[in-house]
Amino acid sequence: MVDGRPFAPVKGATMDIRALVVDDDQDSCDLIERILKKEGYRVGTLTDPRKVEDELRKNDVHVAIVDLKMPELSGLDVAEIIKKHDSDCSVILMTGYATLDSAVSALRNGVSDYLKKPVREDELVGAVRRALAAKGLALLPEEELHRNIGSAIRDLRKKRTLTLKQLAKRTGLSVSLLSQIERAESSASVTSLYKIAHALKIRLPELFARV
Repeated sequence: MVDGRPFAPVKGATMDIRALVVDDDQDSCDLIERILKKEGYRVGTLTDPRKVEDELRKNDVHVAIVDLKMPELSGLDVAEIIKKHDSDCSVILMTGYATLDSAVSALRNGVSDYLKKPVREDELVGAVRRALAAKGLALLPEEELHRNIGSAIRDLRKKRTLTLKQLAKRTGLSVSLLSQIERAESSASVTSLYKIAHALKIRLPELFARV
């Protein structure tokens, strides 16, 4: 991609689900890319909506997250291009100027969901999961398990204002391993999880609360 980033592989991911972000605001592309990569998806970005068709010829895309208001083409125009090229690709529109009319128009044009900017992480992740689930697509259950456990450890560690180095000292595990567990790049043994739970002063089952 000349004006964006290609679909780089995600370390540890086994389900090759590709998401394409189309937004003339590079900061918005970067934010959405970070969120979706953290969830285990492969993500490509484009800041020029006129290049969407060329990108679709080069890569299969399962879900596209598209800004509604762009100077060259509107999000509805981009959605139409995507649907003509691949009717099975889900499209999620987002806009900072949400109106009832634009939402109705988007949904009538086969758009899966409609999000208001600035996009909240939980709303974006939920919209992408729903769109993929409607097509029978999802990351493997094992990946989901590792991601949820890693997220729980990271949130609990930060809540207790502990650094990875401090948690490593309390558990006897390496900073590298803890970092990999939090990012769902490595699975943790039961023994490691017990040490982490003990260091965080919680019961082991609490690490599985989000599963």
